[in-house]
Amino acid sequence: FMTSGSTRKSLVFSSIGHFYIHLFTAFYAVIVVTMADARLWRMPYEDLLQLWTLGSLMLGLCAIPAGRLGDKLGAPFMMTIFFIGMGISSILCGFANQPSFLVISLVGLGVFASIYHPVGIPWLIRMAKEKSVGKMLAINGVFGSFGTAGAGIITGALIDGVGWRAAFFAPGVVSLITGLVMAWFLFRGQLSESSSDKGRPGGGHSRSDIIRVFSILLISMSVGGVIYHVLQTALPKLFSERLQEYLGDGALGVGMVFSAVFFLGGVMQIVGGFLADRFPLKTIYIVCWCLQIFVLSAIAAAADIGTVAFATLAVMVNVAALPAENMLLATYTPPRRHGVAFGVKFVLAFIAAPISIQLVAWVRLLTGDFVWLFAGLGIATAVVFVILLALPSARIPKSVVAAE
Repeated sequence: FMTSGSTRKSLVFSSIGHFYIHLFTAFYAVIVVTMADARLWRMPYEDLLQLWTLGSLMLGLCAIPAGRLGDKLGAPFMMTIFFIGMGISSILCGFANQPSFLVISLVGLGVFASIYHPVGIPWLIRMAKEKSVGKMLAINGVFGSFGTAGAGIITGALIDGVGWRAAFFAPGVVSLITGLVMAWFLFRGQLSESSSDKGRPGGGHSRSDIIRVFSILLISMSVGGVIYHVLQTALPKLFSERLQEYLGDGALGVGMVFSAVFFLGGVMQIVGGFLADRFPLKTIYIVCWCLQIFVLSAIAAAADIGTVAFATLAVMVNVAALPAENMLLATYTPPRRHGVAFGVKFVLAFIAAPISIQLVAWVRLLTGDFVWLFAGLGIATAVVFVILLALPSARIPKSVVAAE
């Protein structure tokens, strides 16, 4: 389904980048456990964990500026900077001999990692063949999921086999090499910025349509992000309570069920991508939101195995909407503003995480369970569903963001 060698390379580098960012932004949570066990710098776990605070903050704060730079300097150049910068920062983390040096290195990691979402994903969309945008986004999304999963496995293996510094060094060297390879392709003119529509204002849509769609998507992206992070936060506890008869008291059973739920969700992203290539984006997006109303409400009322079934459906439907959502955002944003638009989306997702954690804790504290949490999410989803009906009805001309 590729249109050219340049399109193939954009999928390869964008997918590798998605794997890397999820690996690099999750591995410190694994590494810090070993650092704390070794009483590194005589600091307890809590203090060592907080060394990543500024870095994680940069991950969100720098997303929109990174998107603007991507719009001005070009996605291939910025992606090269992403790989090289993140690699060097990770290597420097491995050399850290005092807390302040590690903080500075982790800040660098956060700054360079912030480039990916506002630059890599819209670049992939611009390079895609018209009938394969959803498929390419879905493949890219699965690589991101693998990156998160790999953070535990790869990092754990490096720590057990060599040591905690190797868990910084090895991924850093691999990222640096990836960046140098990408720089070589860029220097040889084998990487394109886009295929057809660079600079076509609004992709042929009226200003009022662009504003309307972007405003509606701001609402749905915010609520969708909260739903995803609430599921990620609440499901382990929910499973341990409602499935105790089947899973017992240990953490392994709960962890396996939780992993299976999100693995199936990741697979569903591929299905969502195929559907987005074949049907109107508004239809796919609205149907996904409609289904979420019922499955989230069902989680509130379910018991035992029913909880797992409806939780799996909730994750699957939430994730299945993402390719259509990204395509709507790209289609109704002028190509020269893609970086900023996707930067805004990433910031919304970044903000959704702490809000979701507080929401889960607050509802649990007030009610003692999760019934009202999921019932409330069902109501919020119904409100978003009604708002989404105001999206333009015409079939989205996806070719405005695709390769010709």
